[in-house]
Amino acid sequence: MRVTILGAGVAGLYCGVELAQRGIAVELRERSDRLGADSCSWCAGGMLSPWCELADGAEPLIARLGRESMALWRERHAGVREGGTLVLAAARDSAELRRFAERAGGGQSCNREQIAALEPELAERFERAIYFPEETHLDPRQVLPALAERLLQLGGRIHFGIGANAMPAATGRIVDCRGLAARDVLPDLRGVRGEMLLVRSQELHISRPVRLLHPRAPLYVVPRGEGVYLIGATMIESDDNGPVTVRSALELLSVAYALHPAFGQARILEMSAQVRPAFPDNLPHIRRRGDHLYLNGLYRHGFLLAPALAVRVAEVLLHDRHYPELIDEDHRERRLA
Repeated sequence: MRVTILGAGVAGLYCGVELAQRGIAVELRERSDRLGADSCSWCAGGMLSPWCELADGAEPLIARLGRESMALWRERHAGVREGGTLVLAAARDSAELRRFAERAGGGQSCNREQIAALEPELAERFERAIYFPEETHLDPRQVLPALAERLLQLGGRIHFGIGANAMPAATGRIVDCRGLAARDVLPDLRGVRGEMLLVRSQELHISRPVRLLHPRAPLYVVPRGEGVYLIGATMIESDDNGPVTVRSALELLSVAYALHPAFGQARILEMSAQVRPAFPDNLPHIRRRGDHLYLNGLYRHGFLLAPALAVRVAEVLLHDRHYPELIDEDHRERRLA
């Protein structure tokens, strides 16, 4: 079997590696001229946080697939960073912190002393927190090149600067992972804009992802090493892929300052915005139309879901496995279950 994959985001790359490991001849085509260019995956936070996503309103399906994916990331990628997730709120928002833990179905309640043991520099600013020790994170800008290199090592081929129809027709099966660019065939996709900042602070030392439940703009901070932090992210119903707006930058920076004033002295390294693909139900779908499989709608959960969904794509292609998330032959859509 030969498989052509369209799109070199985390979904396309992980599908390519999964199939190549099973002996499939894989060719990957990416419209951008380099890895990470014009890519939601390149700007992602890289948090593998199924419990926090559940508390943040995601469907239980996301948490189930996310836990499966976390195990696969740990097994196959050396760059997974352990340490859990710490969720904080100001004293006036302690009720929201309790509700967050209830929606997550767990988490460890922490007092100031326990916060100090996890993140000493935050202990003097917050009295209560919820800690999710099993959650992990990774750096997308390390993971994506590693996945591409692994695909090449397995005999796959990667072509950059090539649109979906710019090469001779692909032979064999096609797995379309183009994200929002696939609206030419998946018209119910919509865009959800997300904006993030990269900053460097030599005065602050945070070792794990931290979420702040703030009434104006909930925020997460993800350490990238060497004093670099990703601050994100806005959620705006928009297809606008333009630069970060002043309003969003002010919101992100002001809430980061509320987390710790040392962010006021941080240096801004990058401001980026990307539009994430989502279906109306905010769930991923695998749709089958003839020789084409469409993996899309990963929304803000690309890294959290990609491994589990890639396994399902491989099982469909190789063993004609039927999962409830697939389109039936009459093209009736089913939800993942």
